[in-house]
Amino acid sequence: MKKLAVIAFGGNALLRAGERRTIEQQKVNVFKTCESLLELLKQDYHLVIGHGNGPQVGNIILQVDAGEKMYGIPEMPLDICGAYSQGFIGYLIEQQFKNVLNKYNIDKNILTLVTQVVVDKEDKAFQHPTKPIGLYYTDEQKDSIQQKNPSYTFALDPKGNGWRRVVASPKPLYVNNQDAVKDLVSKGYIVVSVGGGGIPVYKTDKGELKGIDAVIDKDLASSLLAVNIKADEFYILTDVPKVCINFRKSNEKSLDTITVAEAKQYLAEGHFTEGSMAPKIRAGIYFIENGGKKCIITEAESLGKPNSGTHIIA
Repeated sequence: MKKLAVIAFGGNALLRAGERRTIEQQKVNVFKTCESLLELLKQDYHLVIGHGNGPQVGNIILQVDAGEKMYGIPEMPLDICGAYSQGFIGYLIEQQFKNVLNKYNIDKNILTLVTQVVVDKEDKAFQHPTKPIGLYYTDEQKDSIQQKNPSYTFALDPKGNGWRRVVASPKPLYVNNQDAVKDLVSKGYIVVSVGGGGIPVYKTDKGELKGIDAVIDKDLASSLLAVNIKADEFYILTDVPKVCINFRKSNEKSLDTITVAEAKQYLAEGHFTEGSMAPKIRAGIYFIENGGKKCIITEAESLGKPNSGTHIIA
């Protein structure tokens, strides 16, 4: 019986440090990342792919901001910007993965699902938004924007670059099309889903879905999907071959295999930074604690190779 793996692409799967944000560069990077998944296909895995969208949705927000200032085009809310990014990133992954499959004469279909993820409108994260999005602003610019949008929250950049809008990062509760993902996988499709953590939506008292300004952690959303479709393994791709403790210190140590208990201990001791490795560790813990067999955190180039990555197990 084929194993099912969910793979969460890191930001460097599309853009890497120092690169220009051109579509052509993103195509090259996506092709390389998809090519690294061939090792899993050779081992007869079913594949589901999640991905980040930080730089891409940031660009979309800049375009929306410029359109409003220069041409009076009404601003798009953040959930629409997220949906926009899911569509074009999914297109890039579909296209380049198909090019990889054709290069190696593999007959397999790939499909992208624009995915809504349900959150709780009363999640405590909405009381303390922390996720920065969009441009940096001066005091005057921030005050002008806040006059037009009283519900917006801003925070000073710790590096002194000015003010940025911050939004909540609520816990994902339910992936809206997870049954469709399971069905497509059973028919042999490679499926792209929960892009950028999914489009955040909430249910009204009438049961209607409505978008909400938030950013869901893509690793946690991918982990939730992996649990709900009963994936055997969950891969989190990043820009390092293994997770380290005492990172960038004289006593730095890379981790081969750790238990959930050890992962929780390292988190509590502050070995992993927020906005970087800490959310990945939490996503791995969630997967294992909810029935997953193994979570592997590694770089794309090491996928499927013996002794690659850091393995989180029960």
